[in-house]
Amino acid sequence: MFQILVVEDDKELRDLFCTVLAENGYTAIPASNGLNAFDILEKNYVDLIISDVMMPVMDGFEMTRTIREAKYTTPVLIISAREDAPDKQEGFQAGIDDYMVKPIDVNEMIWRVEALLRRSQIVSQRKTHLGATEFDYDALTVRTPESETELPQKEFLLLFKLVASPNRIFTRRQLMEEIWGPDSKTDSHTLDVHISRLREKFKTNPDFDILTVRGLGYKVVKKQHE
Repeated sequence: MFQILVVEDDKELRDLFCTVLAENGYTAIPASNGLNAFDILEKNYVDLIISDVMMPVMDGFEMTRTIREAKYTTPVLIISAREDAPDKQEGFQAGIDDYMVKPIDVNEMIWRVEALLRRSQIVSQRKTHLGATEFDYDALTVRTPESETELPQKEFLLLFKLVASPNRIFTRRQLMEEIWGPDSKTDSHTLDVHISRLREKFKTNPDFDILTVRGLGYKVVKKQHE
């Protein structure tokens, strides 16, 4: 079960977020400010942090900078009443991963949590294999005994997502949100172009095929060798 740290000085909001997370299958750990959160983070494994910005002792941006300086890569979702672009810019420069403006829809909060956790899992896996083909996240490279192909970042992330779960169908919407982000203005034609490029580059690969599932999306299947 994923553990999510909820950092919010408003007890009513903190309790609400924790309740909604628990109802959706997550373990919520409450904290009243950034310093309290950092203490918890040092003693507990946390998969994701949801944090307010304006809090006593240590605010959300200062907390994020501190945990990034300490080399924590935990995803951070900021939920704040501060809605101006400079505030959001400060947050992303501090190292946050996503930003929501209060008042929020708690359902959207859950969707964003799910997307951030999925992306975090992709990164943490680092390498995966299908047959003799290796997919190296850090190098954005696909290796076989005969070849080595370095891909543009989005192409690699898309392929890595598919090959990490062979035979699983990913909808076009899932892939767009996970690779380009839930707020991206990119249209689905871009996804199709990336899939076409990947198919062309790996049409002779002996270990996998990228298949279209009509009306749904795409999946990778492992080739059966005779």
